[in-house]
Amino acid sequence: MKQRRESRLTNDELQRELQEVFRKKHWADVKAEQAEMDQALNTCSRSGALSREKALEKFDARSGSTAVKRRGYWTHPSVTALEGDPIEVVIARARTLVLKAMETGWNGPPYDPFALAEYEGIRIVPTEDVIDARTYGSVNPKFTIEFNPSRPPARIRYSIAHEIAHTLFSDCAATVRNRATHEQMTADEWQLEMLCNIAASEILIPLGSLGKVREVLPSVKKVLDLRREFQVSFEAMTLRLVRLTDYVCFAFAARYDDESDRYSLDYSVSSEAWRSVPHLEQGFILPKESPASECTAIGYTAQGEEKWLSGPDTWSVEYLGIPPYPGQIRPRVIGIASPLEKTTSQACRIRYLKGNALEPRGTGQKVVVQIVNDKAMIWGAGFSRQVSHKWPQAQLKFKDWVLGARGEFKLGNTHVVRVDDSTTVASLVAQHGFGPSDHPRIRYNALASSLQQVGDLANSAGATIHMPRIGAGLAGGSWEVVEEIVEESLCRRGLNVTVYELPHDKGSTHKQGSLTFDRSKRGSI
Repeated sequence: MKQRRESRLTNDELQRELQEVFRKKHWADVKAEQAEMDQALNTCSRSGALSREKALEKFDARSGSTAVKRRGYWTHPSVTALEGDPIEVVIARARTLVLKAMETGWNGPPYDPFALAEYEGIRIVPTEDVIDARTYGSVNPKFTIEFNPSRPPARIRYSIAHEIAHTLFSDCAATVRNRATHEQMTADEWQLEMLCNIAASEILIPLGSLGKVREVLPSVKKVLDLRREFQVSFEAMTLRLVRLTDYVCFAFAARYDDESDRYSLDYSVSSEAWRSVPHLEQGFILPKESPASECTAIGYTAQGEEKWLSGPDTWSVEYLGIPPYPGQIRPRVIGIASPLEKTTSQACRIRYLKGNALEPRGTGQKVVVQIVNDKAMIWGAGFSRQVSHKWPQAQLKFKDWVLGARGEFKLGNTHVVRVDDSTTVASLVAQHGFGPSDHPRIRYNALASSLQQVGDLANSAGATIHMPRIGAGLAGGSWEVVEEIVEESLCRRGLNVTVYELPHDKGSTHKQGSLTFDRSKRGSI
């Protein structure tokens, strides 16, 4: 039999290979890196030139690190079919779904996943023949979700949201989606389950629903308190809270790894303030002495001060044991980690002022933002009418745009016009129609798209952004939802946004309509 010949490396080539591996460990302490590398080189070179495979095996064994991202980490076919980062893709799809539902009156808390399923045309069937829930494809309706009615209410709600998340994957109709038993679950099935858990948090705790939690440091106690109000899982609430807080922290989920006899990260989600600390890749193995192993049952907590990576940083970490993936024995854990010295970010946030958005404050270039509807070329009401009175050229050029470029006058697009040396008016087509309506006329997804265009304009011009409480007046939307969209679309890009309230305005927002999904009106509301 012909033996496979291993590639041979000289000591210089071996050093270059090891340096490249160390370079990829971009978070490691430089001196510690060099010491580790020297030791690895000395060990590997004693017997002369070694093969690439043997040298890197020796390095991996010595460094004990699995934090370097593994090529082909995502292996489940439903996941690899996604274009882009799977976590970001499922979050975006879940948000698109819930924002469309909120435009028709879906509200909370708690947010009703049964009503969301009805809105999506998904049939819900109770049966005790399933462990928690499952989804299968059919002709009409396209999907059916079966759920076990004997489970606790909060678990049922989470299971329904989880199954709705399955329908966000393009191949869902091609196969039955089960909460599989351990014997049935394929090796990479947990990847799909984990992504559906993340999407479920976006469904049950949508944009704008948590209010003023930015000043709150996420903790196990705080998450437990909030989850009762929203009737959601600890995992779902932790993910949303960490993404909103001003504090430097990150949340993670980990599952027991039989091969290493330690806990392995499923994923981590960082707060916006978590800028200078490296991202932990999926598959990172927690230290052997981690208190995670103390969470031997669901509901058990643990905490400690831990040092996971090379370098000076020590973190305060809290853990909670949560249900394992179906059929597995050891609980998964959700953790919240933060520096020992609790710090908040200096990230841009909306600045609220008493005043008039028609008189934007400050120096330099400014962009004044308004929302317009997709049916009328004349601004006859609300803030837009005031804009037309102060800057009539903005109204005239908008009318010319509508008449000359009908294909561009649609939801999600933006018209901009320079009205003086330092001011540009941006008209966001983010309202469907005008006049009385049983449902909000705001279109949140169109608003997010338009605000991205405003952000591009402001970035290129070095401009600040000024607006009233857009979308919360005649458009009938919720300012809490709009506020979070503005912060994610603009503030997180480092742009300065000022929202003006008239001196006698109490800051009230237009209440969204009641939850009434009329399938006959879907797509025409």
